[in-house]
Amino acid sequence: MASFAMLRISSAHAQTELNIGESHSRMLSIAEMFRLADENNWSLRAASTAAEAAKERVKTAKNARLPSVDAALSLSYNGNGTITDRDFSHSLAAPIPHFGNNFSVEVSQVVFAGGAIRNGVKIAELQQQMAALNAEQKRQEVRFLIAERYLALCKSKNQLQVFKSSIAQTQQVLENMRARANEGAALQNDITRYELQLQSLSYAKIQLQNSTSLLNNQLTTAAGLPSSAIILPDTAAWATFAVAPAQYGGEERERERAWAWARARASPASTALAVQMAEKSEKMASHSEKISRAERLPQVALFAGDYLNSPVTIEIPALNKNFSYWAAGVGVKYNFGKLYKSASKIRANQLAVRQANEEKAAIEEQISLALAEALVHYNEAFVLLETREKSVELATQNYNVISRRYDNDLALITDLLDAASQKLDAELQAINARINIVYIYYKIKYISGRL
Repeated sequence: MASFAMLRISSAHAQTELNIGESHSRMLSIAEMFRLADENNWSLRAASTAAEAAKERVKTAKNARLPSVDAALSLSYNGNGTITDRDFSHSLAAPIPHFGNNFSVEVSQVVFAGGAIRNGVKIAELQQQMAALNAEQKRQEVRFLIAERYLALCKSKNQLQVFKSSIAQTQQVLENMRARANEGAALQNDITRYELQLQSLSYAKIQLQNSTSLLNNQLTTAAGLPSSAIILPDTAAWATFAVAPAQYGGEERERERAWAWARARASPASTALAVQMAEKSEKMASHSEKISRAERLPQVALFAGDYLNSPVTIEIPALNKNFSYWAAGVGVKYNFGKLYKSASKIRANQLAVRQANEEKAAIEEQISLALAEALVHYNEAFVLLETREKSVELATQNYNVISRRYDNDLALITDLLDAASQKLDAELQAINARINIVYIYYKIKYISGRL
């Protein structure tokens, strides 16, 4: 097929189109572009770092389960004391040893906090999972961006080949016209019209070259390649592309097989990354509610400590001795203010749980609709390609007939121009239709979170 043949030869001409030496060119498949992006893309690196940080926060949250060990040491200079009556009369000096020291070691272990620690760990774990999902979502976005730009680059490069072919054909027609004009068999007006057509095609070619350069820059940036690199799409690999059979033959079963193939690879909406992230948000809101409820419960902790103080100032005169003792027991702490302060917080968390549940349902619905739409368009794309390729065949036949008739003075120049335009448009549309099949395939995988 003409359009597929153009896909095969386009990479060979990409170097001259962008005027960059062969040492800077590199043929890459979409899979290789994905791999390079995984290794070099700055957005993916940042998302990966965020996932690692979330993993460390889980360890921090789990540390709340461990006992606390506090040690304190102080050295002081003590001034002498003064003893007076209750009405501050009859003062009497009370010497105190000037050097003072205090040392204590205390161990405490929370044994009951109403589930606050457990739910805090759960939230940290869910945040870690969210960070991992976010990194994967970012990876999917970058991959889809690469696929989109890669296919647009293929389309642009192959359109360039169509325009080059059309320009060469137009130049050949102009040469024939000028030769006929010298013999008095053609009008100067006809030559002028074709020269205008040639100028229009040349300008369109320049626009495509600029578009190709921009797409190339976007792809090199996404994949972390040098800005001077020229990406040559590996279009030859499409000859065996599973979802785009090389030959259709108008067979309905081929399209049905391809459509069924795509459906089998499209994940259900419930497994899409956006839905999974919404589920994690729902669970985090639920655990936050439990933590706010735990604030209304007392906190119980076990403790043990050893204390060393000097001098002993509870005696008069003060004793220049060390006083050491230890203690162990159970401590209970309760914040009565939480009884009336936490009600609004609990209510807010309940609403957050409901909101997360509703958002999850909305996202799942949107993804289901997007998948259904993409699958329909995927099936439709095969019909469109078959139609476009038939149009190329008919437009080529029409152009050949009109060209022969014009050579024999049986057709007008306007007829030849119209036939050339129809042939060019048909060839461009056929290229777009084939690439569109591959694009929708990647879109299905992107929506499903499996790109």
